[in-house]
Amino acid sequence: MPDQVGLELIAGQLEQTQPGSVLATTYFRERGSIEIAPAHVRAVLAALRERGFGALMSVHGVDYYPDEPRLGVHYELLDMERVDRVSVKLRVPTTAASVDSVTPDWPTANHQEREVYDMFGVRFDGHPDLRRILMPEDYEGYPQRRDFPLGGEPVLFTYNDATSPGWTR
Repeated sequence: MPDQVGLELIAGQLEQTQPGSVLATTYFRERGSIEIAPAHVRAVLAALRERGFGALMSVHGVDYYPDEPRLGVHYELLDMERVDRVSVKLRVPTTAASVDSVTPDWPTANHQEREVYDMFGVRFDGHPDLRRILMPEDYEGYPQRRDFPLGGEPVLFTYNDATSPGWTR
């Protein structure tokens, strides 16, 4: 992992090549992360690839409820030669929950972006096949959002057969 000075150096170089792209940097527990503006995601990831971070290890969705912008997307990049990791984070509001897809540049993001779309509702513009991957196509809502209702149907077990006779038929 780049140390704090290295992280600031990377962020400064990103800001020079893509003005307005870096919003903040965080170095905590030997993990560096760069928060970026959503419009610059492809350019920032391409610049980090040129710096050696050539493997996109994961794409995650996050819900920062009740804060706005509420929805986040985290990209974990790895430099396999130095065994360094860096996290790239962005946030989008629920009213305009969309960001450019990085699948054309990073094919491994294909199914991971679909999962973030399915669970959180973040649309990835330019994705080759953006559709639900875990939930049925006609499912309404996004189950990993923090305001998703937790209710459901009661589960009946044999111990309550007396209160719900005939439930097994």
